[in-house]
Amino acid sequence: MTVGAESLPAQRGVAVVTGGSRGIGATTAVELARNGWDVCLSYRTDDEAAAGVLARCEAAGARAVAVRADVSSSADVTALFAAADRLGPVSVLVNNAGIVDRRARVDEMSPERLERMLAVNVVGAFLCAGAAVRRMSTRYGGTGGAIVNVSSAASRLGSPGEYVDYAASKGAIDTMTIGLAKEVAAEGIRVNAVRPGIIDTEIHASGGQPDRAAQVGPSAPLGRAGTPAEVAAAILWFCLPESSSYATAALLDLSGGR
Repeated sequence: MTVGAESLPAQRGVAVVTGGSRGIGATTAVELARNGWDVCLSYRTDDEAAAGVLARCEAAGARAVAVRADVSSSADVTALFAAADRLGPVSVLVNNAGIVDRRARVDEMSPERLERMLAVNVVGAFLCAGAAVRRMSTRYGGTGGAIVNVSSAASRLGSPGEYVDYAASKGAIDTMTIGLAKEVAAEGIRVNAVRPGIIDTEIHASGGQPDRAAQVGPSAPLGRAGTPAEVAAAILWFCLPESSSYATAALLDLSGGR
């Protein structure tokens, strides 16, 4: 399902933002629109939320489309990037889509949980990165671009007793960021990652802890949870060639000191 599109000129090309209907993804999509990109975002189920993000992007002067897609499905990823191609040349990918599950020890995790966690958080990021590289890389006739992966401070903290599977999936994203960055550096693509700590978004509710940001945030040295806007600003910095042209294979912690 694809909704929305206005006829306004692109300035910086097209940014694909996965998981763009809420939280960090939604805020990032709007920031990219405000800074000259047309936006193609993916979302899973909430048509109303996706339409709201499109309206905010369009109000910022960008063209925008939203595609209902499961990033762990190669067919859905193909459809997502086909929609982006209709807007223009893809120059940015923000690999933001991800899931978390209920608190559990490793010995309590089912095979189905583990398979879904890795399919969305790892396989999905690889599928989207591959599609972006085939469009951006000078090897394929592209003009370069930026990939920003949304990892997590959990990748280095481990999340014991809570989400070791989620932490492990984000560890894979860190490794992918470094390897892919070195693989495509000579092809005009910069690949970096941000690693947020406790950010006040809806993802905590999906893991059964809607108040987690309020409860855990004060334990950070900065004394609070972070905001989606703070993460989006860091993602935007990695996307802007005038500010981050010499940054690749970087892992930027945004965890309030945790």
